[in-house]
Amino acid sequence: IIPVVMAGVLGIYGLIVAVILIQAVSGDTYSDYNGYAHLASGLACGLSGLAAGMAIGIVGDAGVRANAQQEKLFVGMILILIFAEALGLYGLIVALILSQSSETCTAP
Repeated sequence: IIPVVMAGVLGIYGLIVAVILIQAVSGDTYSDYNGYAHLASGLACGLSGLAAGMAIGIVGDAGVRANAQQEKLFVGMILILIFAEALGLYGLIVALILSQSSETCTAP
């Protein structure tokens, strides 16, 4: 159940970034720079969540099977899952930094 919960947290990271980005969108002062910054923010969170999800899935599958045979491997499995979750957390941090950058365009 632990890998399932950790994978669900990755979806929450994406939801957090989506809520932050949707609040920053306004029709009259939304420049190309802001659009590309928000695109990069979403991609950073999404792709890091994808990589973390793959790692959690692989480690969770192998860890649960190994834990059934040898119970001493539980702590090691949890540590590896935490490191895999850190990939998604790093993507969330980068996405938050990118989403806070903004630039306004003035007409020439």
